[in-house]
Amino acid sequence: MKNLLLLSNSRMPTTGYLEHAVEAIRETIGGAKRVVLIPYASVVPSEAVAWDATTANVRGALSSLDIEITAIHHYKDAAAALAEADAIMVNGGNTFNLLRHLRRNELIVPLRTQILAGKPYVGWSAGSAICAPTIRTTNDMPIIDPSGLDALGVIDFQLNAHYTNAVPDGWMGETRDQRLAEFVAMNPTMPVFGLPEGDWLRVRGHEITLCGPFPGKWFASGREAYGVPSRSTLLRPTSA
Repeated sequence: MKNLLLLSNSRMPTTGYLEHAVEAIRETIGGAKRVVLIPYASVVPSEAVAWDATTANVRGALSSLDIEITAIHHYKDAAAALAEADAIMVNGGNTFNLLRHLRRNELIVPLRTQILAGKPYVGWSAGSAICAPTIRTTNDMPIIDPSGLDALGVIDFQLNAHYTNAVPDGWMGETRDQRLAEFVAMNPTMPVFGLPEGDWLRVRGHEITLCGPFPGKWFASGREAYGVPSRSTLLRPTSA
């Protein structure tokens, strides 16, 4: 049974790194002890430095949990590390770079296999975006070609993390709602869920629950976008 925690973001304005999500992470991973972290979304100042710094940050943020966190780039056999771990975490950063390294290291299939087998998975931002069929609704700049946009597809809809339709004064560009409306117009069979900061999706088997303080939003072809209250079970919309 799938067991995922898909966070929109890693921190809130008044809390530290992952602080708002510690209890949700604890509940998701259960009795897991050995955790593999995939830090490929971190880019600057250099990838190797960024990956180790991210790992240290995650360890510090989750120090209250009785777990051992090891970054995947420290394993000789990354696929085997995923299989042997009790749980998997994937941090935020640049989704294109994350997918590039997953593909280059031939980890798409092993990662999907572990998730579908029920291994606890915790992702935030980019780590959540890769669980959709593609990464085409990430907000990130395509800083590198990941050799394809197809992702894990362990949920059957697109995800837009950090969702907001806020418009700064004087803004002349398209809003987030307009961009997501463009996506569903061009991809009429694939809805998008806007996941606000502070919220997360809790996936247990085929049931997905929106958690957190804010309502989310569905976008689907041929119909008006509509809100979803927190604590609701997500029902994938059909196109009009």
